[in-house]
Amino acid sequence: MSTTKGIDFSSLSLRDALDLAVLIEEEARDRYVEFAEQMEVHHTPEAARFFRFMSGNEEKHRAELAERREQLFGNEPSSVSATMIFDVEAPEYDEARVFMSAREALGAAMRSERKAHAFFVGALEVVQDADVRALFDELREEEVEHQQLVQVELDKLPPESGFATEDFADGPVAH
Repeated sequence: MSTTKGIDFSSLSLRDALDLAVLIEEEARDRYVEFAEQMEVHHTPEAARFFRFMSGNEEKHRAELAERREQLFGNEPSSVSATMIFDVEAPEYDEARVFMSAREALGAAMRSERKAHAFFVGALEVVQDADVRALFDELREEEVEHQQLVQVELDKLPPESGFATEDFADGPVAH
């Protein structure tokens, strides 16, 4: 699990597993917001709109997990922090392009959902606690549902023109 640091999945408690899941959703939400803002600056509204949609989905999922954590554990302290994860579900920073099409934005999201699915599959190989296993299995299945959601959106789009968006970007020029 190269995307985590200092987390012993074999002894992870349900409380900390929920906290970890909340942090993963927060990281993905924040990255999608960053990407949406970048696309808005570069006048790529279709990609920006999709990244805003994805940030909303991640926030909804984060809020559900946080509520569940609070119901079960109240204000009990967590032993996991955002410094222990990196890019578990969030799109890679180099996924954003100046002139991204909606299809390219959806492709970035699909890769992120597959990455999150692989993370939970890998974690399930070492998790011992039955409640944590059940949570991670649920999260793994939700990543499959998210992939299906992205695929539905991809299927709605017309085929790409065959030209790379970078082909239309102006390169630097001397003054």
